[in-house]
Amino acid sequence: MKKTILATNKLCKTFSNGGLQQHVIKNLDLEIYEGDFTVIMGPSGAGKSTLLYALSGMDKPTLGTVSFLQKDISSLSNDKLAVFRRDNCGFVFQQTYLLDNMSILDNIMSCGLLVSKNRKDVAEKAKKLLKSFDLSEATWRKFPSQVSGGEGQRAGIARALINNPKIVFADEPTGALNSANGQAVLDTLSEINNSGQSIVMVTHDIRSARRGNRILYFRDGGIVGECDLTKYKSGDTERHTKLKNFLTEMGW
Repeated sequence: MKKTILATNKLCKTFSNGGLQQHVIKNLDLEIYEGDFTVIMGPSGAGKSTLLYALSGMDKPTLGTVSFLQKDISSLSNDKLAVFRRDNCGFVFQQTYLLDNMSILDNIMSCGLLVSKNRKDVAEKAKKLLKSFDLSEATWRKFPSQVSGGEGQRAGIARALINNPKIVFADEPTGALNSANGQAVLDTLSEINNSGQSIVMVTHDIRSARRGNRILYFRDGGIVGECDLTKYKSGDTERHTKLKNFLTEMGW
């Protein structure tokens, strides 16, 4: 039986816009399982990223709760939420948000040094991660503006993993990449998931979505459909067909 790593109870998120209330998440009960590659899909503007931010503690719900390993995080103060994210979560966004005035290696290490003050150990771990993602030593010394989008995004994944997060959240991680670079980033995400890393990813791209083993379709403030797949294997055409049929049923 799978272990629940994240759970919501009657989760609601409401925004006010010109006096009007926009209910983006409505009484959502959801469980995310440890070791899964969970993908959240849905129409543009449905609130997929809002859901991701609520699940990760980047944004607080209007009502309801989010629990991480059975501990309510939605009631934590902003300072405690920051510590929670630092110690338990990794983040990969469409933009890498690497610091322009630091080398790729120093960008990765800067996050590791927030948790460990042993610079040597952090440097060794950062280098090991970068090597595992096929980023050469020459790349480590470059600044973000000097590397390709795919290299920068893989460096971003290394940064997300430097503190051994229990879960990685990815928001459209290939949205700004060409096909080849996007493929390399998806391969990296598949590799870390196959090693046991829990991932929750928001995407509108079927190529990205088929890397997940659990696909959730978000619309009208809730999960309206689910497609369960096996772990990703390259060349699995049945997987693509099953996912495509599911998305057609959802009106995607």
